[in-house]
Amino acid sequence: MTGAAPAAVIAPRRADARDAAALAAAMVDFNAIEGIAWDPAAGRAALDTLLATPALGFVTVAYDGDALIAYAVVTFGFDLEFRGRDAWITEVWVAPARRGARLGEIIVEAAVAAARAEGVRALHLQVRPDNPRARRLYERLGFHASPRVILSRKLT
Repeated sequence: MTGAAPAAVIAPRRADARDAAALAAAMVDFNAIEGIAWDPAAGRAALDTLLATPALGFVTVAYDGDALIAYAVVTFGFDLEFRGRDAWITEVWVAPARRGARLGEIIVEAAVAAARAEGVRALHLQVRPDNPRARRLYERLGFHASPRVILSRKLT
């Protein structure tokens, strides 16, 4: 972490359309790390929809000057078990040169605070089993493994 600002001066905020290009570029890195096949054009279109439609969710971003250094994507749902709105943190990314500087914690906590302000009653996320460092972070922040297994089906 050369010349990086201390984590204490980072001020996460809600993203808007001005952040789309920087987010789209970072999402290429995120999806490569996750091993997710990624079409940047289609991903950008989905991002633009999310940024323009607050009812769907939001993105929290952190910058150091003009450089995007972290983001978290939160999308809304509704669940009777939690008696209302729930949400998923679907992506957490920290710039490679800034990893290990507690930015993951800062961006997740900012997303949690923003979700709480949006009336979210439960917040979920997934973590790869081969990423114990991320799992320890999420557990330290109060996330716990569900007794359920997540299954997904793409609808096209």
